[in-house]
Amino acid sequence: MTDIKRLFVLLCGFEILPKTISTRDFGGRFILSEPVCAYLLDTTSGWVLLDAGLNPDNIDDPARREACFTRHGMTAPIVRAAHRIEAQLEQIGIGFQDIDWVILSHLHFDHCGYLGRLQHARISVQQAEYDVAFGGDPGLAYIRSDYDMAGLQWDLRRGDWTAMPGLTLLDTRGHTAGHQSAVVKLPGSGPIILPFDAGDLAENFEHEVLPGECCDDAAALRAIRRLNALQQDLDARMLLFHDPVAIQHMRLAPEYYD
Repeated sequence: MTDIKRLFVLLCGFEILPKTISTRDFGGRFILSEPVCAYLLDTTSGWVLLDAGLNPDNIDDPARREACFTRHGMTAPIVRAAHRIEAQLEQIGIGFQDIDWVILSHLHFDHCGYLGRLQHARISVQQAEYDVAFGGDPGLAYIRSDYDMAGLQWDLRRGDWTAMPGLTLLDTRGHTAGHQSAVVKLPGSGPIILPFDAGDLAENFEHEVLPGECCDDAAALRAIRRLNALQQDLDARMLLFHDPVAIQHMRLAPEYYD
């Protein structure tokens, strides 16, 4: 049994990154244009958004772009009009007001950028992730203004949990202290694993290569191995969040998996 009817892949822009951000100690001479995704679920109880993309205001506004990216030696992400979440929702026939539940893999800036447009929704995240993100100095990948705002309805979780029949969240701590991945079961396509940043690229899983940034290397390796084993056990498809090759072969919204 599953309450999930359709899964839409939203392509929310691209980050321009040294490959070593995704593959620890591998590919240091290469710069990748890595996609940023979010996943919209059409369920029997309403619309659920898994991750919330990049905040375009941090890119479009020169002062914010300087503060968030340029002064740290980072290239600002690329978000074109077609990448904006509101444009993709319009193609599907809904708006932000129709999404009443947002589940976040973690609180890095490329995963929570549209929370300001979703203050009416429940926001689920791991307690450990919330604690780090609201701590004294979580790191450059956390842009506090994207998630530290009055009115957000936080729903804090611990460990593995089931959101509804057909949607399970898995504790995949390692990349960050409260990272979680998802397993979505669709009525026709079957199970789909969404690893988010437990592994950005195919080689993270094929060769057990750690992400470039980890809070706990041993936990990050366990997360990769757990997701690999689960993919085999469930005979599941894995949709990679940041892989520039894999994204070219996915069904992108308004197309969907069902």
